[in-house]
Amino acid sequence: MYKTLFRVQQAQHPEIKTDAIVVNLGPQHPSTHGVFRMVALLEGEKILDLKPVMGYLHRNHEKIAERNTFLQNMPFTDRLDYIASMSNNFAYALAVEKLMGVQPPERAEYIRVIMAELTRIVSHFIAVGFLLNDLGAFFTPSLYGIKERELIVDIFEMVSGSRMMCNYFRFGGLARDMSPEAVQKTKELVNDRLPRKIDEFDRYLTENEIVRQRCEGVGVLTPEDAIALSATGPVLRASGVPYDVRRAEPYSIYDRFEFDVAYGLHGDIYDRYLVRMEEMRQSVRILKQALRDLPEGPIMTGKPAYQVRVPAGESYGRVEGPKGELGFYLVSNGKPNPWRYHVRAPTFINLTSLAPMSRGGKVADVVAILGSIDIVLGEVDR
Repeated sequence: MYKTLFRVQQAQHPEIKTDAIVVNLGPQHPSTHGVFRMVALLEGEKILDLKPVMGYLHRNHEKIAERNTFLQNMPFTDRLDYIASMSNNFAYALAVEKLMGVQPPERAEYIRVIMAELTRIVSHFIAVGFLLNDLGAFFTPSLYGIKERELIVDIFEMVSGSRMMCNYFRFGGLARDMSPEAVQKTKELVNDRLPRKIDEFDRYLTENEIVRQRCEGVGVLTPEDAIALSATGPVLRASGVPYDVRRAEPYSIYDRFEFDVAYGLHGDIYDRYLVRMEEMRQSVRILKQALRDLPEGPIMTGKPAYQVRVPAGESYGRVEGPKGELGFYLVSNGKPNPWRYHVRAPTFINLTSLAPMSRGGKVADVVAILGSIDIVLGEVDR
């Protein structure tokens, strides 16, 4: 089996002839962020080659979605990247709305952006916290991120009734309105606490000599390789390619907001960390504008329906999710359920860059490189 995985069967030391050995990291291992396996070809501690092995969490999401009605699929999207439920809802809603030819009301559009940017902050806090966990800082940095996440999912619970699996978006709007209390709590977080806590993370971590020594120059992905491997999100932008779907093809009302696209110059773990830190600041910037301009009015186009009619056709709805471009490709034949349903999952595609980033590094580096990609296995395997 391993002969089919690797071309290199024997490593040559300058002085001593040595054998390369194959080591499995996972699929049950805390550093793999879930049931995921990395088959590493090693010469001592050096990675000669590495192959990601997926499929241990496959749930047949896409075929189940073709069995369900269009509306029944909305809560299923929550289970993809379960850290970013609102972003999953957003992309799927856009794809179906293109087929239906409906446009959400202004207030719904603003609330959608607010939920999406809060989701980005949640995801990046978790990503940075667990990256430090992968670097050997144990669970303390993760708890700092989880604490801020809890305050944001309190808002999700206020608007949707759920903390993780929100099922909040609907075709043509939202399931329910954002109450004045939820708006006020969001403003307090965005205007005071979140900027302070992002700066606190920055102060603790950015100039930390252990973080810099473990991350700078490690897991480098060149711009050419990043583009060739179809990477998106922070993984692509850290390599110096300032591509963001919110700018490249603005959806919803993103063209109304002022924000900068964060990108790095070196394509290493450290730049991927810095990009996520800056993206949180830019999300706060967008949130302040959205909350300031949030209009009154309805949150649904037409009446809420338990059954929707989707005309025959095909569409692709995409958003700039926290981990990269999340897209839904749908084909409708006019029946209540999709004829074809496919998810362009960013972390699944970003994993193709794991091997080139790992070659030549050490075993401990691979754990950190995987953490810097920021995968969620629910989205990788589907």
